[in-house]
Amino acid sequence: MTPPTELDAAAPGSIVRIRKAPGNLTAAVTNSSEAFNILYRTTDSRYEPTWAVATLFVPIAPATASILLSYQIAYDSVDVNGSPSYTLYTGSEQPDIEWALGRGRHVLTGDYEGPLASFTAGVMSGHAVLDGVRAVLSSDCKGALGFSDSVRYALWGYSGGALASEWATELQVQYAPELSFSAAALGGLTPNVTNILSLVDDTVSASLIPGWLLGVTSQFPDAREYLISVLKKDGPYNASTFLGFADSTSSAATFVNQEMGKYFVHGLADLEAPLIKRVTYSDGIMGYHGVPQMPVYAYKAIHDELSAGVDTDKLIERYCEVGASIYYTRNTVGDHVGEYVAGDPRARAWLVSVMEQGHVEVGCRIETITDPAS
Repeated sequence: MTPPTELDAAAPGSIVRIRKAPGNLTAAVTNSSEAFNILYRTTDSRYEPTWAVATLFVPIAPATASILLSYQIAYDSVDVNGSPSYTLYTGSEQPDIEWALGRGRHVLTGDYEGPLASFTAGVMSGHAVLDGVRAVLSSDCKGALGFSDSVRYALWGYSGGALASEWATELQVQYAPELSFSAAALGGLTPNVTNILSLVDDTVSASLIPGWLLGVTSQFPDAREYLISVLKKDGPYNASTFLGFADSTSSAATFVNQEMGKYFVHGLADLEAPLIKRVTYSDGIMGYHGVPQMPVYAYKAIHDELSAGVDTDKLIERYCEVGASIYYTRNTVGDHVGEYVAGDPRARAWLVSVMEQGHVEVGCRIETITDPAS
């Protein structure tokens, strides 16, 4: 995609360019008849104009209702070439997208991290999700896609995809008040990115730490400058290796079982700097930008090794106290990946009940369940 040159005059959600997705993307993503790339104006974490790309799939199956699913893939990349508009061509399985298409739904999946691959930057991600839906529902797209005025639309994502979806749910009320989502399914939430650090440091998932720091500081140049200044310049744990994660010269495997504090001059204490705390609090902790206005299904493994179950408990409790409508299941078995497998059928069933069968989720229901991944 060629970056647009003038965005200031465009409203958030305005389509800048649209094209049929090149190549034969419908062969990689089954149940789709056509696919389009949409480049649109959105807003970054500093509330400045930027742009994002989303891919819209048109179903083969006749639509049983006028329904759009905004599905966020957990792509967790600080390299823009790891964005879904590229990786969808690799043939990696997308069972949820194909399932929705098989039910006659249009599916929108976006490069919500934006042009800087701002992994974990919540405000950027949430804005991009909302503006992608705005773009598809605009007069430029809506009529051509056959959507009626009563089109219904929902959000869904797991892990990094849930991060983007959740931020969209809490930003919607003030950023896109004209949108009226029917539902949101959020699995494997990571409500507080700072708490992830202590869980994944010196584990197989340690690369989430450089991913988080490089992703969020891509939105804040002063924070990126500080980050670079406190990385060691030589030795086995150095700035080149750490920063190389952003352009794939370093891979996730590079950081397996490493202590991330070894990369910093003063260890992890360097991450306690006010500048890092400021951007983390504004862009990495859920629940402080608004309350979801749509019914939510949240699902989480209590023993999730990447993000403590108690963090999601607190977020749901916070929302329930101010009147949100949430069905929340806490699974006593399984880990982060296990709950993706076990929770998927539950999320699908709930979305069908709300979007197609008239179920109305009112108030809060919290259930502790035992549902092993089969």
